[in-house]
Amino acid sequence: MRHYAFLRLLLACFFLYFAWPLIPQATTQLEGVFWGAWLILFLLVIGANLSTLLRMTKPPVMEQERERLRQTHNH
Repeated sequence: MRHYAFLRLLLACFFLYFAWPLIPQATTQLEGVFWGAWLILFLLVIGANLSTLLRMTKPPVMEQERERLRQTHNH
């Protein structure tokens, strides 16, 4: 289910597209802290989804494909 990771990357880039023009307009220290935290969170999201796409980590449990094994009962 690598397409979910790709969609999350696209969504994060979409949010960055709208946030980028507002970041230089931060005038107070509180705004600077907010945008700094927002950019750190953005980098974490990008890194986690890239690692899933590159198969460096396992995808989340909900997205893992289960292999169904046929169970037989031998009497």
